[in-house]
Parts: sequence; C-alpha cells; structure tokens
Amino acid sequence: MKTYKDAGVDIDLAEKLVQKIKQLARKTFNERVLADIGLFGAFYDVKFEEYKHPVLVSSVDGVGTKLKIAFLVNKHDTIGQDLVNHCVNDILVCGAKPLFFLDYFATGKLNIDVAEQVIYGLAKACEENNCTLIGGETAEMPGFYQEGEYDLAGTIVGIVEKEKIIKGDKVKDGDILIALPSTGLHTNGYSLARMILLEKFKIDEFIPELNTTLAEELLKIHRSYLKPILKLLDKFEIHAMAHITGGGIIGNTKRVVPETLKIKIYWDSWERPAIFNLIQKLGNVPEEDMRRTFNLGIGLILIVDKNDADKIINELKLLNENPFIIGEITK
Repeated sequence: MKTYKDAGVDIDLAEKLVQKIKQLARKTFNERVLADIGLFGAFYDVKFEEYKHPVLVSSVDGVGTKLKIAFLVNKHDTIGQDLVNHCVNDILVCGAKPLFFLDYFATGKLNIDVAEQVIYGLAKACEENNCTLIGGETAEMPGFYQEGEYDLAGTIVGIVEKEKIIKGDKVKDGDILIALPSTGLHTNGYSLARMILLEKFKIDEFIPELNTTLAEELLKIHRSYLKPILKLLDKFEIHAMAHITGGGIIGNTKRVVPETLKIKIYWDSWERPAIFNLIQKLGNVPEEDMRRTFNLGIGLILIVDKNDADKIINELKLLNENPFIIGEITK
C-alpha cells in the first residue's frame, strides 16, 4: 500500500502551515477583506466611493536567484519583504497604491519552519505598505526542486484614479531625472554577483570593503518607496517614474520615455555603493554589462519638470530621503 505521503506530499503538514499563515495574514486584513484565508478564492470589497474613476493596476514578479543566498545561510525572513516591496514599487511608478497581495510558494519537501519565515516576511512588508496579504498557494512538488530549496512569486493589485495614472506620456524635452538610492542589489543581478563573489569569498566572510559579511550585504532588503512617493504625489505633478530592476537604469527608464526623446544620464553624479565596485573589479565586468545588469545604487527615478526639480528634491529631503539629479531628457 502506498500513500500520497509516501510519494513525498504531506497534506497534514500543509494544513498546519495554513493555520500559521492565517495568523500572519490576519494582521494585514482590513474592513475590505470579506473572507478568511482558506477558501477557493479571496474576497475584496471594491466599492471605492472616494474615487471618481478607479483603475486597478496589477503586477507579478519573483525574487530571482537572491533565493540562493537565503538557502546558503538558512535565513528566510527577509526574502518575502523583498518580493512585496518589489511589487509595490512596480505599481507605485504607475501612480497606484497597493490594495492586496497574493503569493506562490513552491518546494520539493515542505519545511514548515522555513515556509513560516517566508510568510512572516510577506506579512511584515504587507503591513508596512498598508497592503492586505489576502491569499496564496503553497505547493509541495517532490522531485521538482533540489532539497532545501523553494521558489517564491507574488501578484499585487493596486488602485489609481484614472486621471492620475502615470505612464510617461507627459515626459518632455528638458525634464529632469531625480534619483533615490537603492539599499544594494535589491533583487537583480544575483546570478552574476554569485558567480563572481562566491568564487572569491565564503558566504559568511566579513569583507572590509563592505564593512559587513557577504551574506548581510546580499540579503539587504529591497526597499519600498511607497510612503515618500505618495506624499510627493499629493503636492507635485510627476511626469514619469521608473523602478530600477533588471535591465538597469537606462533599460527601465526608457520604458516610460517616448521614443522621440533621449535619456541623458550623468554617470559620474553619484558614488556607487562598494558592492558594485567589488563585483566589477573581481569579475573584470565591462562597464556596459554593469549598467545593464545592476541598479548601481539607484532604486527609483522620477522624471519631473525642470522648474519643479528643486522643490521636489527639497520635499524629499524633508521626508528623510537622499535625492539627487541623475540626468535629463533631451531631443
């Protein structure tokens, strides 16, 4: 006699995890959530009386091979924060506020402690971004993943007033690019970073150039820009925003700039965080490859009218940000 458990799938363990997820997710619930975790679908009340013409904005993403670092050091409580914050930023640059988030967690053999740490990170970031962790999927797939590994993906849904959608159609010649710093690699470029750095260093090794261990540097949380940007949008017209992820500064910014215009980046206008210099030096990585692979210390770019640039920079400084001009739009 053979059972599903003999095949590697433990339904009882999965049900225990669901109970733990419920406790974490409920902390993110608000009055719009109409059902608990565990039904076939999640219910969210979309009666938005404060909006004239509400538009839903959605995005889906993963964490990439940053997961490999979490596996190496057995630290899983921040990787969920990376995912939520990444997704929040993706819809934020469209002018949207997050409403709810759903996750997909898949592994070969379910480790309930590891899964709980991951979900804890998801719930923590959802709380911080005023977003509801409304549902998700936990899949146990024997033989599909290497032992001790998992994959993580997420979907976010947000809302924006139709007339306040930001999609780059107002970008014009002479606009100024204002940058906000990243907290490190965020969630991109880890395949190249791992190939270079792990050939030279042990994952828990203290690296003087970084003033921290390699693991701590590579697991720095991909930050959310939600709070300062929402305050900014209440006061100023932003022509476009770009979340700097895979593809680098130019690759992401050109997504919101009309093809008739050019992006001019002042590449020497900021000091790159030490981690990028270390990767480039050790791997002898060409400059063009660095620019296309990494954010180089820039997490978000705002494109604004040149007459508003100084006021916006001052406002961001009042919000404890460190903005600076990184370039301009030209013909």
